[in-house]
Amino acid sequence: MDLLTMLAEQYADKPALIEDRSGEAIRRLSYRQLEAASNRMAHVFQDLGAEPGTRILWCGKNSNEVVMCGHAARKVGAVSVPLNYRLTPVEAAFVVDDCDASIVLLDAEFVPLFEGMHEQIPRVAHVLVFAGEPGKDMQRIEPLMAQASDTPVEAEVFSGSSMIYTSGTTGKPKGAVRHNAGSQEQQMAMLAHIGYQPDDVYITTGPLYHSGPGGFLAIATVLGNTSILQRDFDPEDWLRLVAKYRVSSTFAAPTPIRRICQLPDDTFKKHDVSSMRIMIANAAPWSYALKLAYLEKFPEESLFEVYGSTELGVNTILRPEHQRAKPGSCGKPSPGVEIRLYAEDGSIVDTPNVPGELFVRSPSVFETYHKAQEKFLDDHRDGWQTVGDIAYFDEEGFYFICDRKKDMIISGGMNIYPAEIEDALEHHDDVLEAAVFGVPNEEWGESVHACVVKRPDAALDTEALVSYARERLAGYKVPRSIAFVEDIPKTGSGKILKRALREKFA
Repeated sequence: MDLLTMLAEQYADKPALIEDRSGEAIRRLSYRQLEAASNRMAHVFQDLGAEPGTRILWCGKNSNEVVMCGHAARKVGAVSVPLNYRLTPVEAAFVVDDCDASIVLLDAEFVPLFEGMHEQIPRVAHVLVFAGEPGKDMQRIEPLMAQASDTPVEAEVFSGSSMIYTSGTTGKPKGAVRHNAGSQEQQMAMLAHIGYQPDDVYITTGPLYHSGPGGFLAIATVLGNTSILQRDFDPEDWLRLVAKYRVSSTFAAPTPIRRICQLPDDTFKKHDVSSMRIMIANAAPWSYALKLAYLEKFPEESLFEVYGSTELGVNTILRPEHQRAKPGSCGKPSPGVEIRLYAEDGSIVDTPNVPGELFVRSPSVFETYHKAQEKFLDDHRDGWQTVGDIAYFDEEGFYFICDRKKDMIISGGMNIYPAEIEDALEHHDDVLEAAVFGVPNEEWGESVHACVVKRPDAALDTEALVSYARERLAGYKVPRSIAFVEDIPKTGSGKILKRALREKFA
């Protein structure tokens, strides 16, 4: 029996999804209603030729429909492929074509993104539009669903096939393929370790096309939680939803939490956030300064940090009681996860405080990159997998991520990890955000460059910030140049696009 079918029997009329947009009618779906609607969508997909292995791509902001699509794709045995709607038409066409999608489910808001893309996506036979008018050679899905049966489809059902494209911070996006949901035993051990409960209420803090918010929404669904879908992130509206629905769990990149914590005190205090039990910090490293800002406003015991990736799943967990005691750490291995560090010469690092490339072995590791098995093998060693992060562990077994291997700066033969410098700069009261990377230098090979976003009306200048950094960093780590910018480019999942910055400032 399909997972959602079982959940609908168990939780029936309990709210599964709630869309509460300010000024609009609230859209609620119980587990029974979500099951019926997902069955209708699955029948539509099946009538259009979907079968086990078919790639169904969806593109849309957080909504009931994009959640239905994931369930409907699973019900017909298809592979669900989320698309980042922030991509340009050229970038989007690459993903649609590369994943071999034959059916696209499209939020009407993004019809313009797909118009004129037909020649670049020849494998797509059907573009189905919801919540608005379709474009040329597209059709609305609502009339098709209205005529479809709400009973489960007959199909070869898998536990959940997906292909999530990586953020592409170092090049072309790659589809990370999974043909199953991994080890149920491992997943349940992780959920117990964090302390999830069936009566938790989850809120999306970021787009569902990203593996973090989407993955933790899936966790909430499996547990029978109610999930609040915020279509577009807005910090004050997020607080409204947390207070109104007594939200107790979420997953967040640093950027939205920074915006929430920067709200004026009188605005923040209008909303009760005491219900928050589980804040999963991830997607990009939270600086220690940001963690302290969060802990000033939210329950002390609510902050968890996980280290992981689209490809490798959740690898480490730093629990609330260790947040202040272990600044900079991402925690200890998650249940069922083994971690190994390799030195540059290929030897295994077994000494504390010695950096090495982090490799993982666990049931949650993905299976391959779509059409890029050679890249998967390049990152594979002796049954272990990496995404190129550099880490070390301390005497108590806590892991610390130095940085992405590809972002590491080598200046005068010294390895410099930008994350450490970014954290130091962000402790300055006038700094909102910093991105550090290497730029070419004839004498040293690379020199340290920082892009910094100042607080509005701050009088901070380069000399003052360099002086501040020298008090906190070794001389070779202090930025040799600083550019004050209005914003820092990021992927949709909140990761800083170091590649774009290097190209601009090289």
